[in-house]
Amino acid sequence: MAENLIIVGVSKAEKYTSLLPQVKQLIGAENDMIANMANVSAALKETFNFLWVGFYLVKHNELVLGPFQGPIACTRIALGKGVCGTAWEKRETIIVDDVDSFPGHIACSSLSKSEIVLPLFDKQNNVFAVLDIDSESLSTFDKTDAYYLEEMIKLIP
Repeated sequence: MAENLIIVGVSKAEKYTSLLPQVKQLIGAENDMIANMANVSAALKETFNFLWVGFYLVKHNELVLGPFQGPIACTRIALGKGVCGTAWEKRETIIVDDVDSFPGHIACSSLSKSEIVLPLFDKQNNVFAVLDIDSESLSTFDKTDAYYLEEMIKLIP
């Protein structure tokens, strides 16, 4: 298991390209989903210094806070509520350039300015969790983030 990340490159794509195989190695031999989510959260936070990186798990028809890195967070989110609940309901990645313009945004932190949320699917194609990443800057996330993060979450069993 890798104990340190070695990130090379300056561009976002270069950083993701450097990070992805290291995450694959880090979590590849571990079959505990919570442990893997914790390490993915830490790796993304360390590499990109996002405000908040974490997972919400689908439990009893709501999202419940899972492993994360960053300030304290909302504990439960209903289906269709906020960016996380909407990504879960629509079963698609959502990028929000300005969280204040997203109808029904749930402000777990007033420091959050932009956000990306990606649903994780099980083998039956059901959403079992979402990856939520917040930034202190507007318009932080784009198709590059979506592409690499979608590849990364496929690694989580």
